[in-house]
Amino acid sequence: MRYRLTFVAGLALGYVLGTRAGRERYEQLKKSAQQFAQNPAVRNTAETAAQQGRRYAGKAFHTVSDRVGDRVPDSVAQRVRSLRERAMNGTPEDDWGTSNT
Repeated sequence: MRYRLTFVAGLALGYVLGTRAGRERYEQLKKSAQQFAQNPAVRNTAETAAQQGRRYAGKAFHTVSDRVGDRVPDSVAQRVRSLRERAMNGTPEDDWGTSNT
């Protein structure tokens, strides 16, 4: 509940400050954010973090699969099988069913 309250308070504060700053300040912040996102160092760091996240998620998936084994409900096991089959048929997805891009 605390996190939800914090989120709502941040949303309200952002709205109030955003309406006071006006469109010009919004455009300035937007331009700064785009320049930051286009920075090669930032892009490389984000891609590295994404790759590490996918790698750790795959390891976690295999660890949980080994430990849980046959206790997984059939519906979940079937979903995992279908995602793997789709990946083998040319769709670039990892073990979690998300794109590797």
